[in-house]
Amino acid sequence: MKKRLSIILSVLIVAMSFMPTYATSININNRNVQFTESSGTPFIDSANRTQVPFRQTMEAFGASVSWDSVNNMAVAVKDGVTVQVPIGASYIIRDGQQITNDTAALIKDGRTYLPIRAVLEAFGADVNWNNDTQTVVVSNPKIKEYKTIIVDGGNMSGYREANVVVDIGFGDREYWAYTNNYGQLFRVTADKIILQDDSTESVTSDGRYYNDEAAVPGTELSNYDQGHVIADSLGGVSNAYNITPQDSTMNRYGDQAYMEKNIRDAGGCTNFEAIITYPNTTTQIPSHYHYTYTLNGNVITEDFDNVNPDEVNKTISEPVQSDSTQSPTSNESHDISSIDKNGDGKVTIAEAKAAGFKMPITKDHWLYQYMDDRDGDGMVGE
Repeated sequence: MKKRLSIILSVLIVAMSFMPTYATSININNRNVQFTESSGTPFIDSANRTQVPFRQTMEAFGASVSWDSVNNMAVAVKDGVTVQVPIGASYIIRDGQQITNDTAALIKDGRTYLPIRAVLEAFGADVNWNNDTQTVVVSNPKIKEYKTIIVDGGNMSGYREANVVVDIGFGDREYWAYTNNYGQLFRVTADKIILQDDSTESVTSDGRYYNDEAAVPGTELSNYDQGHVIADSLGGVSNAYNITPQDSTMNRYGDQAYMEKNIRDAGGCTNFEAIITYPNTTTQIPSHYHYTYTLNGNVITEDFDNVNPDEVNKTISEPVQSDSTQSPTSNESHDISSIDKNGDGKVTIAEAKAAGFKMPITKDHWLYQYMDDRDGDGMVGE
């Protein structure tokens, strides 16, 4: 009996010696990151690497975060560095360059987790392990500096200088645009968005400051517009530091147009920031836009891919309850319970977007009949 007990204890001791050490906390710049049940908590993966909740950790690090659904990757931007983290891939992408990793980001319980050391070291951070306190300790890298240059607001050249910051606000407005190592426009900020005033500012008959926009590479394609990050109506200029190739439908009627209308209707906004990401370092056509701004005291976050919303909406299945031979544009009954969260029989723009639909919803779409087309123009959310 004693011999058997001795064997069992020996096996337990050996097994415990191979158990991974769990991080009880993450400390960034001398502050512990607060994790909750809703945010998720750090854990050790099968490769014995610490995985942490993406948004909670990267925002504590001071990065702007977004989700690129086109490429199925999480995106973080800080101080001119963009790190893309593909789900399930044993590499991350720093400013377009792949960095091999020995583990992969994953989705667990509906939350995105990232390998903390690989991602934060890609930003130049110092990442260490404190065994006494069971804590991952992170120190911020030195903040990158940008050269400030002046570019005329009506400069139609599509060229952008790398690693610069440019004022793209018309007149006395101060809106700042940043480029990365590859001349890609990746960030635009404004403490306050001031609307265009056609009573005091010289504008064209269609409400523009200039007769054309910069010819950024990609805008010559038929399905892309010369899209402003900050529109003329919001006080933005038309040079290459405020123009990206945007899907025409999205720019004119979709998420971009909807966001601009909300800001105009509110008389402007504050704390505006746009984070723009790309699929690689050679293109000037973005794959994703992430906006945050404060509107009437409320912090608004907008995320949208640079895609045709009509094409995306076609891929979302139609929950038809009646005869499937009926026309999809007829007034047939649908089960909208998964979309209509308050159960009032109607679908708001927010509810539709939360369900994955892209704006606008046009009158030939089955969801249109459940939405409020207040101006009667045959589309909602334009």
